[in-house]
Amino acid sequence: MPVVRVTLIEGYGDEVRSSLSRRLTDAVRATVAAPLDGIIVAIEEVKPTSYMRGRVSRMPGKPLPTPAETVQAFLSAMERRDLAAARTFLADDFRMIFPGSAEFGALEDLVAWSRPRYRFVKKSYEAFDECFGETGTVVYCFGKLSGEWPDGEPFEGIRFIDRFTVGDGKLLDQKVWNDLRA
Repeated sequence: MPVVRVTLIEGYGDEVRSSLSRRLTDAVRATVAAPLDGIIVAIEEVKPTSYMRGRVSRMPGKPLPTPAETVQAFLSAMERRDLAAARTFLADDFRMIFPGSAEFGALEDLVAWSRPRYRFVKKSYEAFDECFGETGTVVYCFGKLSGEWPDGEPFEGIRFIDRFTVGDGKLLDQKVWNDLRA
């Protein structure tokens, strides 16, 4: 029965502590053959005045949005065609690959490439899955596309999968698979 003990500075909200506990539980389950109800995560808290590093008392760090929340915010900005907002989520060397091996580094290039393919596209999401790794978190989202072809004909129910790598709160890359016609 694995027991994971964590010490945090007081001040993190219930949702942060719960999220940390769930993720630690998942990490143990992915590493040790232990039943879910046999994994214990215990969070102990210390007052900021009882925690010192480098002779300085410290306050809790700011909680990060989840990688899936970062991906959702980026995709929402892209759907609105708010490229300035979308750009704030990108790492400096962000790359994206779309069907047909179309590769882009700039959002404007993606918009120009998509212009003759469809007037607009919207996504309905079935799920967001996060996979944690040493260099970042991989986020898969999948669902269905709807929108309008260049001739004005609507479309819907087209499958898609997006795969993002998120590191330090920024999107490092995006790979896209879908059943849109060429």
